[in-house]
Amino acid sequence: MTLRVNGKVVTPTGVVRQGCVELTGDRITAVAEYPSVRDGHWIVPGFVDMHTHGGGGHTFTTGDAESARRAAEFHLAHGTTSLLASLVSSPFELMRQATSAFAPLVREGVLAGVHFEGPYLSAARCGAQNPEFLRDPSTEELSELVELGGGAVRMVTLAPERDGAQEAIKLLTAHRVVAAVGHTDATYDQTRAAVAAGASVATHLFNGMRPLHHREPGPVVALLEAPNVVCELVADGVHLHDGMLTFATSTAGPDRAALITDAMAAAGMPDGEYELGGQAVAVADGVARLARDGAIAGSTLTMDAALRHAVAAGIPMPDAVRMVATTPARAIGLGDRVGALQVGLRADLVVLDDDLNVVRVMRGGAWVE
Repeated sequence: MTLRVNGKVVTPTGVVRQGCVELTGDRITAVAEYPSVRDGHWIVPGFVDMHTHGGGGHTFTTGDAESARRAAEFHLAHGTTSLLASLVSSPFELMRQATSAFAPLVREGVLAGVHFEGPYLSAARCGAQNPEFLRDPSTEELSELVELGGGAVRMVTLAPERDGAQEAIKLLTAHRVVAAVGHTDATYDQTRAAVAAGASVATHLFNGMRPLHHREPGPVVALLEAPNVVCELVADGVHLHDGMLTFATSTAGPDRAALITDAMAAAGMPDGEYELGGQAVAVADGVARLARDGAIAGSTLTMDAALRHAVAAGIPMPDAVRMVATTPARAIGLGDRVGALQVGLRADLVVLDDDLNVVRVMRGGAWVE
């Protein structure tokens, strides 16, 4: 049975003003333009969040499968049809436990994979990462996690200046795991060496990084100029000034800029006291900060809100849609399955009103209740 969803369809190449997406089962079978269609809703691909720690009061960071399932459900209601479960710096035993607990959810399709943000990070740029758990990259640990996950481990963020980082990057890329650069005090040259070794993602560009300097460009410039690196951007008005958001987007282009939430458990929840990686977090006016020093501790963002913020900042709608779906999907190796309204891909889509609020969400050809 063929189902047709009518509206203003946003494809990877632009907007079909009056058209529809046709699907059979869980696959897109046609994207067509029909002048007779007059439905004003936007039809966009399901969002792909490659960096999120939780939401709706639930977290990925403890390695609890039920909590992970609930967090994924929360983000699904906001249009995120594919997401990575991001952990923070942790003892190795917790990393093993989370890999074992989340691998079945990856096989089931609840999660698109696991992302370890740390613990192989810079102490000088740790941000809200727990400094107690930071250490040099271990190829032994990574090999064990990759094998244990059976394909579930999809991305690891590390600081390229730490001892063993080059070997870790080469190991990860050899196993088709994305190596990301983040929470780093690396120089420009150290960052370029990491990219040459195979690193292909910049973890929340600017945040948790040595800042730009005209005599030492640092990691930001090295990552922005690398043609094979996708740069994560947190479009919440807190992590980045809108001018920096639009600058980075225009520099990298929408095919190399990916919007992420970096959300923690407090997303969608009231202000109050929360926890992240064993550290107390205070959320006030929707902004999450470490209780001990005020460092930004993830966000309370959802992908639909990130899209609205990016468009309000001046990023054109087709570009912003690429940044919340097509580009992140490709960055984590899922571009042949999801991330665009394209024939043959999984029928994941979001219906938005003119204010870009979510009206309905479809995942795998089925409307989400």
